[in-house]
Amino acid sequence: MKNVIFISPNFPTNYWQFCRELKNNGMYVLGIGDAPYDELTGELRDSLNEYYKVGSLENYDEVYRAVAYFIFKHGRVDWLESNNEYWLERDAQLRTDFHITSGFQSCDIPRVKYKSKMKEFYQKAGIPTARYHLVEGEKDCLAFIKEVGWPVVVKPDNGVGASDTHKLSSETELGAFLARRMEGVPYIMEEFIHAEVNSYDAIIDSNGEPIFETGNVTPMSIMDIVNEEDNSIYYIVKDLPADTRKAGRATVKSFGVKSRFVHFEFFRLTQDQEGMGKKGDVVALEVNMRPCGGFSPDMMNYANSTNVYKIWADMIAFDRSTIETGERAFCAYAGRRDGKDFALSHVDLLAKYSEHLKMVDRIPDVLADAMGNQMYIATFGSKKELDAFYKDVLKLKPKKKK
Repeated sequence: MKNVIFISPNFPTNYWQFCRELKNNGMYVLGIGDAPYDELTGELRDSLNEYYKVGSLENYDEVYRAVAYFIFKHGRVDWLESNNEYWLERDAQLRTDFHITSGFQSCDIPRVKYKSKMKEFYQKAGIPTARYHLVEGEKDCLAFIKEVGWPVVVKPDNGVGASDTHKLSSETELGAFLARRMEGVPYIMEEFIHAEVNSYDAIIDSNGEPIFETGNVTPMSIMDIVNEEDNSIYYIVKDLPADTRKAGRATVKSFGVKSRFVHFEFFRLTQDQEGMGKKGDVVALEVNMRPCGGFSPDMMNYANSTNVYKIWADMIAFDRSTIETGERAFCAYAGRRDGKDFALSHVDLLAKYSEHLKMVDRIPDVLADAMGNQMYIATFGSKKELDAFYKDVLKLKPKKKK
């Protein structure tokens, strides 16, 4: 029996299912979190063999002591994971300190967390990357912009999601960014890519081979959704495009990924762009060495008639999947922002799409910036049906004339 430590099993709220499938596969599942045991859901409590509460997961010493306690009590830990971008570096540090070899170590973190360092490995895979510059001050930024032109995108070189990401279109906006940027945080500036985001999502075995593959498309920029407080939409594809699959597999090899759930983001060009490629080409964005966020694992299940929580747990227990995928469909996510005057009400949408809806829920405030406040997840057999759903979800009432 393998001892598996799962960090923060209660958040995101759907991650208890990773623990359930680990336990169902005969693993001894040990949870470490900052929520009181009595506040854990019944499903999560049933999915853990033991739980250790810390005062704060941000406190490394506390988490270190929790791991040490489990090792003292249960012996060697075979696996430690959170599947969470926020804790990726912490997970690696714990594995390094306790000699847990089944995952990234501290020395691996720069290439998988720093956007500037990712580019070398994308290029080794033969995938074009946007030109970039590490921000120092106004003079060097303007020199870079003279080379690539306006607009440019700036974001923390080591950041999570679209947090603190900005599109700059003028010297005035550049000056404002430089004045408000966080002190001590390295920023990367990149040329703007005219594209939509396509992803490669996969569960990789110990030999670096995929045992499950899918992908999603984000027609709207997450950066714009966050900064402009817009609605949020994306969908899991019915069939993974061949060029996305090829790029994803090449990236797995280049980064040396083994025994992980991954979410690799690519740009698909919406127009010809000098130095990048032709309209429709796939170019690099960034790698994320964890599942796609939010309810994406559930959406992958709906789109592929499968259970990615079990496939991931199978990878840990058996280094292979014991289940097959079934009938495929598009799975749509729509996150509406509060305060907008939509043409179809919440009740209207529930009535019209009752046969298609799989999940309907409120989004926690901590995730609402990127995902909207009220979410709908639905499956459709065709792209035409998918597009009609998004049109209904996003349409606003006509503004009244004064």
